[in-house]
Amino acid sequence: MKRSTTLTAVALASALALAGCGTDSPEQGAGTGPQTAAPATSAPAASAPGATSTGPASGAAGEISAEHNDADVMFAQMMIPHHEQAVQMSEILLGKDSVPGEVRDLAERVVDTQGPEMEQMRAMLAAWEAPAVPEASAAEHGGHGSGMVDEQGMNRLRKAEEGPEAAELYLEQMTAHHEGAIEMARNQVEDGTNPQALELAREIVEAQEAEIAEMGTMRQALSKGS
Repeated sequence: MKRSTTLTAVALASALALAGCGTDSPEQGAGTGPQTAAPATSAPAASAPGATSTGPASGAAGEISAEHNDADVMFAQMMIPHHEQAVQMSEILLGKDSVPGEVRDLAERVVDTQGPEMEQMRAMLAAWEAPAVPEASAAEHGGHGSGMVDEQGMNRLRKAEEGPEAAELYLEQMTAHHEGAIEMARNQVEDGTNPQALELAREIVEAQEAEIAEMGTMRQALSKGS
């Protein structure tokens, strides 16, 4: 009987001690409870207006700085259709048979590289709340950059014979197209302020200068083979 009373007293004391810990340390209880920990981590993100407007946007856009000027906007607005045509030209060539392997590889590289670059520039314009298309006056003044192939040239590429003939025309047109993109990118490096746009412009200059040299070698090989 005495032993039973002692055990009951110990159990009661333990229960009171646990209850006391729960009341005296609310922060500790919230930290260990699985249901209260989730709001603690999610609440700041939901309740921080600045983080909502800049956090998700910068993450989706590759952390695009809000700093920009008119040159940055014009660069993205003009380079997007320039890249679109390069991708279109490459897809026309890739739809033909008997294209030399090295030229096909180049065309695939253009598609793989310039597609993501277009997405990046669209994200820039969205982050800056700028229109995707420039005003008519700006477009008329700057066009879409030199090197753009007119519709007659595009039709020539579409109708070109399979194999080396189509490859040679593609390389000729793409060389001029790259030269135009490099000119636009260099203007951006001189006049722009946005760090991501400046970095992209430098990458375009470096990559497309290398591809121009590569295409020159391919054109020489094709002319010797004809």
